[in-house]
Amino acid sequence: MYLSAGVHSERQTKSLISLNNSKCFLMSQSLGRAIVLLDNGYLSAILRDEFGSARVDYLKLSSIICANYHRLRTYVYDCMPYQGNPPTDEQKTLYAGKQKFFNALLKLPSFDVRFGKQRPRGEGVYIQKGVDVLLTVDLVRLSSKAQVQKAFLVAGDGDYVPAVKAAKDEGVSVTLYHSNSFVVSYSGHKMPKYSNELWGVCDDRKPIDSTLIEQCRFSVS
Repeated sequence: MYLSAGVHSERQTKSLISLNNSKCFLMSQSLGRAIVLLDNGYLSAILRDEFGSARVDYLKLSSIICANYHRLRTYVYDCMPYQGNPPTDEQKTLYAGKQKFFNALLKLPSFDVRFGKQRPRGEGVYIQKGVDVLLTVDLVRLSSKAQVQKAFLVAGDGDYVPAVKAAKDEGVSVTLYHSNSFVVSYSGHKMPKYSNELWGVCDDRKPIDSTLIEQCRFSVS
């Protein structure tokens, strides 16, 4: 009886060692939990202006960006198109198309969409309102609760600088994905399509280049 119990104990010990080794192996394959924070107005402008309005697979894009991190969630920040009172036929069509797109995003695993407001500014010109606040709140909230170790930010606005600083103070590493193009100012100087301050405060920076876009380009099966 004693020997039998001893053999059983030895087997249990080996099983525990094997289990622990498996856990260590799995942990070594992941660098921790990560979030993707995607300013869709910024990404859409890049896809339109730099890649001929290329369509990308957002799930594949998120997976490539996160690489060896466990993706906790991808947050997409955007606005529904402005609707006049009454809306024009063109506005109705644009609204329906956007609604279909966002509904498709919400069906993807671990995706969430945050909506700001779109406001008119001049003839045919619209601006986003509240998107930066929503993204800032999520980055600070998840960082302060130690929910993630890594944040991947697809954005270019300098308004995100305080949130990035706060996340870093909580031990979260932030990588910025930004436009790889420039605009020429009225004075003739080349300016990047992102805030230099935001670029400087992030821990790492990667351009949204043709290699990345081709890897996640949407293909119709």
